[in-house]
This record gives sequence, structure tokens and C-alpha cells, in this order.
Amino acid sequence: MGAIEHGTAIDVRPLSAAVGAEITGVDLARLDDATFTRVEAAWLQHSALLFRGQRLTHPDLLAFSRRFGRLDEAPINENGKKFVDGYPEIYVVSNIKDDDGQAIGSLGAGEAVWHTDMSYLPLPPDASLLYSVEVPPAGGNTWLCGLIAACAAMPEDLRRAVAGRSIKHDGTYNSGGYLRAGLTDTDDPTTSPGTAHPIVCRHPQTGAQTLYLGRRRNAYVIGLPLSDSEALLDHLWAHAAQAQFAFSHAWRVGDVLMWDNRTTLHRRDPFDADARRLMYRTQISGGSLPLRAL
Repeated sequence: MGAIEHGTAIDVRPLSAAVGAEITGVDLARLDDATFTRVEAAWLQHSALLFRGQRLTHPDLLAFSRRFGRLDEAPINENGKKFVDGYPEIYVVSNIKDDDGQAIGSLGAGEAVWHTDMSYLPLPPDASLLYSVEVPPAGGNTWLCGLIAACAAMPEDLRRAVAGRSIKHDGTYNSGGYLRAGLTDTDDPTTSPGTAHPIVCRHPQTGAQTLYLGRRRNAYVIGLPLSDSEALLDHLWAHAAQAQFAFSHAWRVGDVLMWDNRTTLHRRDPFDADARRLMYRTQISGGSLPLRAL
């Protein structure tokens, strides 16, 4: 890990060698421009940031999120719900059910596999922020994977195999395995809906070289026979998902965790379905998807 960066008001402590930093001494509801400049610098350096002990209203969460760019409206989840009433940019991630037995949010209590948010879109979101309001007593950890570090550590045979190639990112299912609204079940990677993105990219702000993988299910390497695509993707994912590139975050109430969608993967551990978990998510709009690396 790197050394702690000491400033007049905040400290930045790396969470792992590959990805993430915890920032202390910051109230996100009262963030001045000078402090935000340091937060933004840490963001670009570490690809993910953790802030603990926050107490945010919906307007507070939106105001902080907007400092990083324009926000997407929340997508329709697998239950047909869209967003928090009056706040169309806030997405509810929860297993809690209402009086009619309907989940108030998305993704339930099961495992959410490694993925990049909404990478099936032509312009996926640049970043995601998750704010915890209720957390289960155990389980539900969010894992981050640093794809800049994974890219730098690729063996030469794998680097040659992916050079100049793109992956079609499947749009059929979300990270919890739920069918997206309006789509039809399919497990044919060659015909499933989605968008192709380069495997190796450069971050548009830092120039760092990174992998861009999306999620494994129904992924397809453009131009290869399906069997060759599957073999290459298995090799690529086995490399990228190694423990040395990952960090596990155990949630507390009041945590804000944000990640750069262009340079990370994330997943979630399952938890007891009878426990309550409530998170609010915002997403920074796309528009700066990494360019193909030279």
C-alpha cells in the first residue's frame, strides 16, 4: 500500500495495492471547492473512493454526485420500478419488500457477479456511487477489482491475444442474473443484444491503460468463432479476477462507495434474505468511454 497523504483537512488512505482509497475528514453534504479538488485527484489516482459516517439527504447525494458530471436517470429494474419518487436519478438497491410483498428495489439478497455497470450501452456510465442506509449484520460485501493493475500484469501471450479486439457486452441480464425489462431470455452470445467495446482502453482523463470487460455471461469476442471466444474470455477473466487485484468492502450505515466504471469491476456477496439492506445509487453519465489503446 502507498503512504497516507496528509492534508489540512482530509487524509487519503489506499484500501489495497490495486484499487480504492478511503478518505476521512470529509462531510460530503458540506464540501468546499478546495476539498473537492483533493477528492477528485484521489478519485483519478485510485479509481474508487470510500467515505464513512455520512448522513445524506437525497438532495445531498445528488449534489455530491453532480460534482463529477451529469447524472443518468435510474433505469427500470427487474420489478418494473424506476426510481425514488421525486428523484429520478436515484436508483434503489434493496431486498426490502413493501406491504404488498413487492421488492422496493433491485438485486434482492443473492450474489451479484463481477460486472461493470450498464456496459451493454453505447455510452455506459462513467461512475457509480452507492450510499448505505440499512445493512445486514453479515454478508452483502461489495468487492472491487482494479483493471488498471490487471491490465499492467497481463502475461504477454494474453496481451497479444486481446490486442485490437473488442468484446460485445450483453444486455440481456443484470448482475443478479435477472432478465432486463422488455428482453427475451437467451444464452447465445453471438446473437444476444449488446454493444461492442475495446478490451484494452485508455482512461480519457489520466491516460492509464485498462481492461474493459463488462460481465462474463453472454460476452463475445467480435470476429472469433464462439469456441475461441469462450476460451479467450475464460483466460482473460481468470487473470483479471485474481485476488491480488481485488478488495472487499464490509458495509456500515452511512458509507458512500464510488467507483470508476471505466477502470473497475465490482460484485456483491449474498446475504440473509430475511435481513434488510437498503442502498441508494447514482450514476455519472457516459460520454468519456476509454478510447482504444495504441
